[in-house]
Amino acid sequence: MKGRLAFSKAGHDKGKLYLIVREEGERVWLADGRTRGVLAPKAKNRKHIQPAGREFTEEEIDLFFENPAWADNRIREAVDSFYRKKEKER
Repeated sequence: MKGRLAFSKAGHDKGKLYLIVREEGERVWLADGRTRGVLAPKAKNRKHIQPAGREFTEEEIDLFFENPAWADNRIREAVDSFYRKKEKER
């Protein structure tokens, strides 16, 4: 699931879109490039997210940790682009 966009299904951030930057067992770590960057991702139980689409390969995600400022910008662009696409579909 690493590299996929996902919506939060539970918690105070319900409905918010994130990028999965890491996964380990039943936990995933999510970044949105704004309040949660690559270096400070949000940990969430896998059952509390809904995958929404593929954005980045696992190799690209691994490169994000080498330049976090650039990565956060790319994540913001991906999230914003997803919302714009959904808005056009309406």
